[in-house]
Amino acid sequence: MIKVEQLSFGYKRKQAPLFNQFDLSLSLGNIYGLLGQNGAGKSTLLKLLAGLLVPRKGHIYVGGLTPKARAPQFLREVYLVTEEFYLPPFSIQKFVALYSPFYPRFSHEALSNYLQEFGLQPNQKLTGLSYGQKKKFLLSFGLATDCQWLILDEPTNGLDIPAKSQFRQVLASAIHDQRSFVISTHQIRDMEALIDPIIILEQGKLVFHQSYECMAQKLTMSKQKNLPSDDHLIYAESGLGGYTVVQENTTQAETNLSLELLFKAVINNQEKINQIFNK
Repeated sequence: MIKVEQLSFGYKRKQAPLFNQFDLSLSLGNIYGLLGQNGAGKSTLLKLLAGLLVPRKGHIYVGGLTPKARAPQFLREVYLVTEEFYLPPFSIQKFVALYSPFYPRFSHEALSNYLQEFGLQPNQKLTGLSYGQKKKFLLSFGLATDCQWLILDEPTNGLDIPAKSQFRQVLASAIHDQRSFVISTHQIRDMEALIDPIIILEQGKLVFHQSYECMAQKLTMSKQKNLPSDDHLIYAESGLGGYTVVQENTTQAETNLSLELLFKAVINNQEKINQIFNK
């Protein structure tokens, strides 16, 4: 389990902190979607969870361990793939030989399957790969570690459409009850069928953290010719033939939800969202 308690963090001491008294709890067995606008704190939070940044105040616990201590017991259960990364001038085979022993449950069979799925060969040199191919390798290696916490920052950036589909498939096949993925993304549509629960940050604040089941019970989305004027309206955007609206679900009938539309509703009408989900 990940516990963030009263976290305070900022890049410059003389400026107001990005996070101030921030709390968050994450459990195993989920694919968390971390959403937010640029500057909301998504990448910073991921680096704090991985121990690459240190809180000013407060505590972070990952499996009962403090990330900033970088203990071996912590490092073997956390793998972070950042949006920007460096890879050494090794072959895939040499990289795996050097780094896989740090992960006690590393599966060479699984890695071989992932590489084959992504069209990569063990003898390929990492520095000779394209950005998208490097991303495919890092994702494959991270999945093969079978670590408890796989943390991904914009994992589909650099992937073409077929690779995005492949990534979703391998990601879904690698999740289990003793493992969680935390995925920060702007490409909501790429991840829509996978991520659940949804976490939304806004200027360093946690403004939304709900499961898809709870969202489907509380909200409804529909196309309507005219803009509703009732008190249950949360958000609406105009389009061809009328409006796409987000409303409070008063009928208990579950409908399909667009996470992109949900995100806009949360950002534009936090007060109404809070009222509905706090009932």
